[in-house]
Amino acid sequence: MGPRFRMLLSVVVVLVATGLLVPASVAGQSADDGWTLPRTPDGHPDLRGVWANNSATPLERPEVWADKERLTDEELAALLVASDAAVGDGDALFGDQLVLAAIAGIEATSYDPTTGNYNQFWLIDRWFDNRTSLIVEPADGRLPPLTPEGQQRADARAQTRRERGPYDSFEDRPLAERCLIYRGVPAFPTGYNNNYHIVQAPGYVAILNEMIHDVRVVPLDARPPVDGRIRQWNGDSRGHWENDTLVVETTNYRDTTTWRGFPGSRALRAVERFTRVDADTIDYRYTIDDETTYTRPFP
Repeated sequence: MGPRFRMLLSVVVVLVATGLLVPASVAGQSADDGWTLPRTPDGHPDLRGVWANNSATPLERPEVWADKERLTDEELAALLVASDAAVGDGDALFGDQLVLAAIAGIEATSYDPTTGNYNQFWLIDRWFDNRTSLIVEPADGRLPPLTPEGQQRADARAQTRRERGPYDSFEDRPLAERCLIYRGVPAFPTGYNNNYHIVQAPGYVAILNEMIHDVRVVPLDARPPVDGRIRQWNGDSRGHWENDTLVVETTNYRDTTTWRGFPGSRALRAVERFTRVDADTIDYRYTIDDETTYTRPFP
């Protein structure tokens, strides 16, 4: 499959009520090491290759780091030691669980091989850096409260789960277990299969997600999104170039698509930005915009 490179992820969450999408600042091209941004035959930045997104940084800033945007080098070193202790021989710690367990000093020792769960042996080595959250806007690194409508949908979902058994119907099983969606669009780093194969051709970019082998084909021309009556699990993506940044906007999600565990809405809109910053790094940032789900305005 070829070499695997890294994607550095940050998240900007904004509400449509602000009328703005906060532009993501990205690191500039390095001139010190003589690296030159490679380009495809049609002149655009070359993003082709297999890229990994194995960050251990939690999406939201843990309360213990409430006023801390970045850890000191000493705090990061202590977190690495604590994460090694948290792993132990227990259940696999996915997503934010690894850092939260390290903070709590709790070993994952509940692994029972008869349950069919993964243990930590099967997971990848996670990347640690000084960031305390993937969310960079707002400054507190936290998601806003839900709107009344968003809370109503979340409560209804929770009520349904209480009233139905997990095996009452195949529809009660998680989408990931049914191999329909695992990370969705945009994606979060988890514990394994965080690789993405990017292919470019004139007028198109295709992104293969290793998990469930989903391929997203993104047209780069000016065609409009599909008819609003057509709704898809991962939405409908359209892309364009802004200087050397690939910008992908996704709309037309299904009402039953979830983001961060909450039922989605027809207003959900995601904007991703891919910027090649050196030989083995893409700076990957995205904005979530959903006025029917989140309340607090963001700059």
